[in-house]
Amino acid sequence: MTKAIVVRQDINVTKAIVLLSGGLDSTTCLAIAMSKFDEVHTISFDYGQKHRVELELAEFNSKKFGAKVHKVVKLDPTFFQNSSLTNTEMNVQKDSLTADVIPDTYVPARNTVFLSYALAYAESIQCSSIFIGVNSVDYSGYPDCRPEYISAYEKMANLAIKDAVEGKLRIRIEIPLIDITKSEIIKIGKSLDVDYSKTLSCYAPQNGKACGHCDSCLLRKKGFADAGLDDETQYI
Repeated sequence: MTKAIVVRQDINVTKAIVLLSGGLDSTTCLAIAMSKFDEVHTISFDYGQKHRVELELAEFNSKKFGAKVHKVVKLDPTFFQNSSLTNTEMNVQKDSLTADVIPDTYVPARNTVFLSYALAYAESIQCSSIFIGVNSVDYSGYPDCRPEYISAYEKMANLAIKDAVEGKLRIRIEIPLIDITKSEIIKIGKSLDVDYSKTLSCYAPQNGKACGHCDSCLLRKKGFADAGLDDETQYI
């Protein structure tokens, strides 16, 4: 049985911000946010990633689901070079999936940077809820995808901004996918009209198609298989 999605709305909120990469998880988060909130804003980041074709899909899905605003933040890629996702001299690891060792696809402080942009934007538009599609079940072992990291960031966020200190705003980092499997995520997305052929999770795509062998592709393939659904992904 698929677990129920929990989105905390114990205060009067109508707006949400979604960190949208164009991948399977973040697009599912977008669909969830659109089903719960009156007004949704999306933010994507161009940080020099090799798989930046995902940015086109993020814009497509933001428009498809009717987000009010879609922003693309361009970051200096030299800050994120210790990763096979950004460093042209490093190859993305293939056909090996383990959460025991943090893989070289880890991007230094990525979620902290992304959430901080979202936090500043949230205060500027008086938005309480920030969605991020982190998952601690079927994932590659990144430290900034763990629930304890999100909890710590949320606590910091409410200590860091003027409106929270003055009691005008309480920031919620919404993580509806944190403790469910990839197959459950896919089922939820399908129930909310997500077209997964219009998402890209691959770390080493070619001509807009997924490699089928990186960590993210392996997790995605397993998710569709476990869900008993046809894999909509366009592979090389």
